[in-house]
Amino acid sequence: MTHTKTFQHIPLSVLDLAPVNEGSTPSDSFKNSVALAQDVEKFGFNRYWLAEHHNMPGIASSATSVIIGHIAEKTNHIRVGAGGVMLPNHATLVIAEQFGTLESLYPGRIDLGLGRAPGSDQATAYALRRTLNMSVEDFPMQVNELQDYFAKDPVSRVKAVPGQGLNIPIWLLGSSDFSARLAAQKGLPFSFASHFAPAYTIPALNLYREQFQPSEYMDKPYAMVGVNVIAADSDEKASYLATSLQQQFLNMRRGKPTKLKPPIENIEAHFSINELEAIKQTLDPRTTIIGSKETVKQGLKNFLEETQADEMIISSQIYHQADRQRSFEIISELMD
Repeated sequence: MTHTKTFQHIPLSVLDLAPVNEGSTPSDSFKNSVALAQDVEKFGFNRYWLAEHHNMPGIASSATSVIIGHIAEKTNHIRVGAGGVMLPNHATLVIAEQFGTLESLYPGRIDLGLGRAPGSDQATAYALRRTLNMSVEDFPMQVNELQDYFAKDPVSRVKAVPGQGLNIPIWLLGSSDFSARLAAQKGLPFSFASHFAPAYTIPALNLYREQFQPSEYMDKPYAMVGVNVIAADSDEKASYLATSLQQQFLNMRRGKPTKLKPPIENIEAHFSINELEAIKQTLDPRTTIIGSKETVKQGLKNFLEETQADEMIISSQIYHQADRQRSFEIISELMD
């Protein structure tokens, strides 16, 4: 018999895209991220992850390891990490050294989540790598290299200093079945991007759990799922605040990413029927939970029952910093 989990008894974490608001700068974004990280640490959240994206005017976390160090310095005990580093964009040794440095500065607090997507368009991927010879099919080899750099007795003649011998948890992140299979095969924790790939969530989690092979890192599977949550003091206010996320998604779909826009009344007037239908599919109500404390509580409970996740990581693209902080405060009240 499956033991039913409740989200009061599983860790809740934060995924921060370091949003750059319309009318503000990345400098403002980083100040907001520090304030939010300090808040959620007090609220009892488990980890604070930042995601690598490039060439996006509304996302400031491109130099992911740098901002991770900044957040770790301004907090005390919350785990801080990458959700994730897009490994094909980088020389594996550089990531080993960067995260070896972070772990040496903030021991026992650093996570390294790895993705295989570019986190950008082809032109930006080329600008990052200078060549597109590295493909997503090389990702398993890169993960092996990274694990070797962190090993006590690496096989490679090249050593990661700092990095060698450090216990830095490696997570695999995915929005399809590829990383689910790889995480299972390697006995690593797995985080699924259900907040933007809801349809594939259950198949990927089932695959991960069915194929999991115990490893030196873990003896049983550990799955975290991503959820968009926009919480406010009423359903109406939350729906209004959520229009910033919806505009961001639709502008990206149009191929015209923008800074995070302020919320608007009557979003239906601004976008076509097809675009609004796309919102419903990608920002599925199961994984994009918008509402008051009670609405959010029920939404999280339902999704946890469906996924039996070991942890949830919450993204909240909210324009006004006070509203974003209030959203996480409401979620924290549900953890008590």
